[in-house]
Amino acid sequence: MQKGYARLKWACYTGNITMAVVACLSPLLFLTFHDLYGVSFSLLGTLVLVNFATQLTVDLIFSFFSHKFNVSATVKAMPMIAVVGFVLFTLAPVIFPASPYVGLLVGTVIFSSASGLNEVLISPVIAAIPAEDPDKEVSKLHAVYAWGAVGVVLFSTLFLFVFGRGNWQWLMAVLTLLPTVAFLLFIGCDIPKMQTPEKTKDVARFLKNKGVWLGVFGIFLGGAAEITMSGWASTYLEETLGLNKIWGDILGVAAFSATLGLGRTLYAKIGKNAPRALCLGSIGAFVCYLLAAFSPFAWVGLIGCAFTGFCVSMLWPGSLIISSAKYPAGGVLVYALMAAGGDLGASLGPQMVGVVTDIATSSPAMIELAAKWGMTSGQLGMRLGLLIGSLFPLLAIIVFGRIWRKDASKNKLPLEQKIKTAD
Repeated sequence: MQKGYARLKWACYTGNITMAVVACLSPLLFLTFHDLYGVSFSLLGTLVLVNFATQLTVDLIFSFFSHKFNVSATVKAMPMIAVVGFVLFTLAPVIFPASPYVGLLVGTVIFSSASGLNEVLISPVIAAIPAEDPDKEVSKLHAVYAWGAVGVVLFSTLFLFVFGRGNWQWLMAVLTLLPTVAFLLFIGCDIPKMQTPEKTKDVARFLKNKGVWLGVFGIFLGGAAEITMSGWASTYLEETLGLNKIWGDILGVAAFSATLGLGRTLYAKIGKNAPRALCLGSIGAFVCYLLAAFSPFAWVGLIGCAFTGFCVSMLWPGSLIISSAKYPAGGVLVYALMAAGGDLGASLGPQMVGVVTDIATSSPAMIELAAKWGMTSGQLGMRLGLLIGSLFPLLAIIVFGRIWRKDASKNKLPLEQKIKTAD
């Protein structure tokens, strides 16, 4: 770690752990809000939708208007925006006693905005810091997010188990320390200069490149494959495999995040050839989804669920690595577009599984079929949902396989031809 940028790196790492809080905490508190405040499950699900929709909106705004922002000031302001969102979320029952959900929704919008900005800007900040291998530094950053998610799930689950769901606001108060620390670390840091398009018309010209959209589609599939399994792992283990809630959270969400962090950490240490890693990871994720969907043995389904994290670990950061290296002139714009693609996949993937599960659960034909196979309609619906979810890594095999082949072919060319074929 370069001495002059050590503090900046720790600020970025703490910001990424804050992102893990934003992604993981609301689903862990669903039953708490349902029992304490009578919030319906459909409204609780809307909190997750609003989370990703807000991040997607921020991604798109930055995609077209990144040249209008003071990037350095925005980076330093992100943690404080998260703090404001966390505080409003925590005080929702106090500020809106008649309808705490309003406060939860407003807080979600605010801290999700901070998370969206973090997603767009932190990776290019790390990539811009002088290093022997910037790709591995980006992978390390995303590994910190995964390990942060493990910590958030374990800490939150144990906190609520020991102190009770009624003390969830104290849990939020403790977690608010994370963005506060990130804000303090960013103070006085010099943010490396990052390239942005000078005018909106430059953005439009950049968007005409088909290779850019191939990368966006790849990270869309990677985001869908990652978040679909992580979002449904706990429910799958509880509903289909019969584990209780606390073990579903630990063996589902936490185990998935742990293998996700392991994959990214290993790539940061010894990884190379990102296109190959993405293609092989997609193949492994497809197999894991099939294991979860079809296996009659609970332990096999559990392994498939947990090991999916390892297989999808590089699909998101690897897509960033490839696209940023291929289109360095795009600067922050590349990261904004890729973040938008990833967030869109993260929004639509879990929603698609939920829709399929609901249809299967309410269909008389599926209920009859489930009974014939010795399952409940919920168990059959969950398996069918994961089967549909397997389409994301299946399509990712095609996309990343094409990128891998193009990369391999290009590396075989003489230097003069490499220059001519570069986008």
